[in-house]
Amino acid sequence: MNEAFVAPEPTPGPVPPARTTPPTGRSVPTFRTLLAVATLSAVMASTVTFGLVSALGGGPLISIAPTPTAVPADAQAAATTNQAADLTDVVAAARESVVTITAQGMSLSPFSPLNVPSTGVGSGIVVSASGLILTNYHVVEGAQRLTVKTSDGQQLSATVVSTDETHDLAVIRATGGQLTPATLGDSGKLEVGQTVLAIGSPLGEFTETVTRGIVSALDRAITVGDQATGMRKDLSGLIQTDAAINPGNSGGPLLNERGEVVGINSAVSQSAEGIGFAIPINAAKQLIDQAASSAA
Repeated sequence: MNEAFVAPEPTPGPVPPARTTPPTGRSVPTFRTLLAVATLSAVMASTVTFGLVSALGGGPLISIAPTPTAVPADAQAAATTNQAADLTDVVAAARESVVTITAQGMSLSPFSPLNVPSTGVGSGIVVSASGLILTNYHVVEGAQRLTVKTSDGQQLSATVVSTDETHDLAVIRATGGQLTPATLGDSGKLEVGQTVLAIGSPLGEFTETVTRGIVSALDRAITVGDQATGMRKDLSGLIQTDAAINPGNSGGPLLNERGEVVGINSAVSQSAEGIGFAIPINAAKQLIDQAASSAA
């Protein structure tokens, strides 16, 4: 099984760009969490902002508390109405459709030229009650054995049904259990600034972890590299988000506030904080339909 994607070193230019730190891959040859780590195709200049607080005349800075003002009852009601929605019910329902995927296979050891047994951990999204699960291609690439663990503790065997290496997507099928399919949304309706949630198994240990953020940008293009082979792959049309994404989140869902899957969490830049990427769900729907047809 190949290593998780690793960002290549940036090309030096007239103004040195910020150094891209290699992504988190395997901690030891026998275990890794799976996440594509991205390098932005554009080089951004470093910006430094200085903060300055001073008092006129060199005297101490004095803070004067404002006089409390009574808030009308109707204004209080309006403020309550405008508060952020409680997403606990949305999360509770969505978690039932998120699984942890363990992939076992053979990978090149960083300590020898020989292949050694390896285990990788990623996430997946249940897309049919018959057992179809959507994930990233790099989660299952080269796997000889796949195991799926559900939120209610079921341990199921799985096999690969369809793959799309170009877009880093795969559909696998788990058998022998009861699965709850997710509700798929329309990523074409996403807008910058709207709230999104990420669910997955960061570090392969903290299963069903939920993080919250916004859509930071749309239609992003990134380059990822394979640590074992040094090969690069370009991905485009991605959703950028500041919802925390970590190794092990690969293949897990990015949700809107209604609990609909709008993306597949796939990559993160480790040279900065709060820059993660997800594949739009619309890009995966054709692969899901093909897998459903072949599995019927």
